[in-house]
Amino acid sequence: MTSDLTRLTLKAARDGLARKDFSAGELTRAHLAAMEKARGLNAFITETPEKALSMAEAADRRLADGAGGLLEGLPVAIKDLFCTEGVATTAASHILDGFVPPYESTVTRKLWEQGAVCLGKTNLDEFAMGSANITSHHGPVKSPWTQPGDTADLVPGGSSGGSAAAVAARVALAATGTDTGGSIRQPASFCGIAGIKPTYGRCSRWGTVAFASSLDQAGAFARTVEDCALFLQAMAGHDPKDSTSADLAVPDWSGRLSGRVKGLRIGLPKEYRVEGMPSEIERLWQQGADWLKAEGAEVVEISLPHTKYALPTYYIIAPAEASSNLARYDGMRFGLRVEGKNLAETYMKTRGLGFGDEVRRRILIGTYVLSAGYYDAYYLKAQKVRRRIAEDFTAAFKEVDAILTPTAPSAAFRIGEKMDDPVAMYLNDVFTVPSSLAGLPGMSVPAGLSADGLPLGLQVIGRAWDEQTVLDVSRAIEDAAGFATLPYGLEA
Repeated sequence: MTSDLTRLTLKAARDGLARKDFSAGELTRAHLAAMEKARGLNAFITETPEKALSMAEAADRRLADGAGGLLEGLPVAIKDLFCTEGVATTAASHILDGFVPPYESTVTRKLWEQGAVCLGKTNLDEFAMGSANITSHHGPVKSPWTQPGDTADLVPGGSSGGSAAAVAARVALAATGTDTGGSIRQPASFCGIAGIKPTYGRCSRWGTVAFASSLDQAGAFARTVEDCALFLQAMAGHDPKDSTSADLAVPDWSGRLSGRVKGLRIGLPKEYRVEGMPSEIERLWQQGADWLKAEGAEVVEISLPHTKYALPTYYIIAPAEASSNLARYDGMRFGLRVEGKNLAETYMKTRGLGFGDEVRRRILIGTYVLSAGYYDAYYLKAQKVRRRIAEDFTAAFKEVDAILTPTAPSAAFRIGEKMDDPVAMYLNDVFTVPSSLAGLPGMSVPAGLSADGLPLGLQVIGRAWDEQTVLDVSRAIEDAAGFATLPYGLEA
């Protein structure tokens, strides 16, 4: 019974609670037992079993009274970038050791108001800077997937690797993530689950540890498109405390989800056929287009001419904003403090020991491009190119309703590969960064297996504020793909 409860989708668990097939307490205990068994994945930084059982008990009382919220009694995981009142928040960095927020992020507050149960805080790349979840101060996250016949540990993708691994390993029914340049969609692809980044401004950033403020956006991981719609619905909405939060009503995405694509025009950007792309990625992309055609969609080639500038643009803007945002971590008010002989030395020692290599690298890049002699040449130029990239998408969406691309240029790779080559790691985001720069919604849905038996995802990009079309097209791909493979070892 315990393992059966962890195999449910978010929607199926919600329906089971409504029918009284099991209690929220039973559901939560099943997931806490699964979490204990899966500790070898290092998916969690902080586990909160007592909090989870207390929340489940309260959920059972509300369910008995017929007063349950959208996620009442459903156990979920929270990326350790969201501040949680009374629960340590580390951003996977040594510099935030000992930080326990006295406040709750808006996203998590909304989830608790809808009755969700907190299993714990998941591991990530330090300050969300990475594509493989190997830069965490708390050690790398291991994917629940391995290649058949090979026991080598694989990366779950990053930066939201702990959340993706927890959902894929059947430890949590859903999990929050954040996506700055692909940090929800790429891990979803690597772990064989669904993941959505909504339009920038759809979810509040208040109480979320900042990486790059003009790019960061909270989103959802779950096992199905429908589950993502339900989970995102609970966390989205206007927040007066966040000036970038859009004052728009949250649609009933899950209730309106149809999966119908008949009559829609789907664009395939020719610039996404990058040099050296594996043939299996190209074939899967074409297969996705064929699935949508079979359901009545019209598939056309489009052009996004500034795509080739997206990665260099992103890796100027994001580090620049990180350099500014991370200036607050100085050992004076919270987190790690390493005493020096004077104030300047205390700053240097705290930041030198508190930040990992990748974070220091990005702070240095960001400080350089913002410096007086280079601001116009780098940062200002990157912002102009960003506008061009956004204009490309605006022009494309006059002709099409959604865009279909691969999610990532490969399947998951081994832990340790590419670690010494930051540029190779950055290239993991080649298909996800452009839509992030434009602030558009994007979703990855599992669509097949690589030749090595590992998950591959397809990405659907939509117009700003049109998450419904993104979800419907993704649902059509999900139905056609019929992806039901579990990580090897979980099949039994």
